[in-house]
Amino acid sequence: MERRKFISSASLMGAAATLSPMNLFPASAGIKEKGYKAANPVRDYWVGRLLKIVNPVFENLAKGTLVKNMPVEKSPTYDSRSNVTYLEAVGRSLAGVAPWIALPDDDTKEGKARKHLKENILLGLKNAVNPSSPDYLNFRKEYQPIVDAAYLAHGFLRAKKALWEPLDTITKNRFITEFKALRTRKPFESNWLLFTALTEAFLLSIGEEHDQKAIDFALEKFEEWYVGDGWYSDGPSFAFDYYNSFVIHPMLVDTLTIIVEEGIVEQEKYDIAEKRFLRYVDQQERMISPVGTFPVIGRSITYRTGAFQALAQAALMDKLPEHVNPAQIRGALTAITKNLLSDNIFDDNNWLLLGFDGHQPEIADYYTSTGSLYMATLSFLPLGLPESHEFWSSPEEDWTSKKAWNNAAFKKDYHVRY
Repeated sequence: MERRKFISSASLMGAAATLSPMNLFPASAGIKEKGYKAANPVRDYWVGRLLKIVNPVFENLAKGTLVKNMPVEKSPTYDSRSNVTYLEAVGRSLAGVAPWIALPDDDTKEGKARKHLKENILLGLKNAVNPSSPDYLNFRKEYQPIVDAAYLAHGFLRAKKALWEPLDTITKNRFITEFKALRTRKPFESNWLLFTALTEAFLLSIGEEHDQKAIDFALEKFEEWYVGDGWYSDGPSFAFDYYNSFVIHPMLVDTLTIIVEEGIVEQEKYDIAEKRFLRYVDQQERMISPVGTFPVIGRSITYRTGAFQALAQAALMDKLPEHVNPAQIRGALTAITKNLLSDNIFDDNNWLLLGFDGHQPEIADYYTSTGSLYMATLSFLPLGLPESHEFWSSPEEDWTSKKAWNNAAFKKDYHVRY
């Protein structure tokens, strides 16, 4: 089906590149290597930022040194779940980089950087579920693994041929065992229901026994919690925050994609969820100010650009609202990235720091530590579109609020009733 473009991927090809991707894509915008002219400076900037964020995670995981080398900074009100922070970093990073990793290998500088990262990820994933590895991740204790196992599963779904299929049988079976072990704990009745639903849908997608009742319950509750105009309540009480983007819309439509294709539910359920998703995406695009800022509202604001996962996924799916052009999204997300993912959010070893615009640990929620911050990678999903796609190749175009505040024509907004 066409709508599955966003979770399809290309096969692994060739050997690992020997060049460091951080040398290929430095932290500054564009590529500064002598004699190299960037074909697409904006895309090069995105790649450079993404690599700066995820390289410390996957280089260390590949070497078995993630637990040893990753600093763990905690919220001043942090609870006792710090042994889950490494799974958070890995799962969230995988979900963000997966569409880019899914692109075919090539001999461009970007392609070599991508191949190098893919090799590190595949090596690291073996360590992540190997009980003998110092980087064996915690899936078995506490409730938080329910969340971040789902982000791992989301990464596998977004790049199944590049990240799941190449794993050896032992590693695959270990992941399956860890995912099924999550069933010893029940998710809270909130966005957490979708974490369980997505993980179970992933198991279904690979032909494993899955818990359909958990999926059905999540779908029933979110139908009950739909409050209108593209917004879901995060549980019985509505909260004005970014959880419709961090979790709800992306995981809901992706779970439905799988179970519709398996013939478990009717197409109409997906179609309704997608319409609501795109209405929310329309609103997200309008929330980006003319200078590339957005309202600092709600909890988990330390996830930074991850607040725009829904907008990024709609672009990746090639399913934007009719009046929103891909160039608008490219420009808006680039502006946000430049404002929010500058060098002052990293420590000296390129690990993310607690905060929003810099190091502000006092704004971190009680469940937030270093690993939590890698939700920021979720705004980079459009890198899964090839450079030839209009998202990257079309002429620059102002986004809606920039048009509105510059006396240009723009489409007025109006609520929807589905």
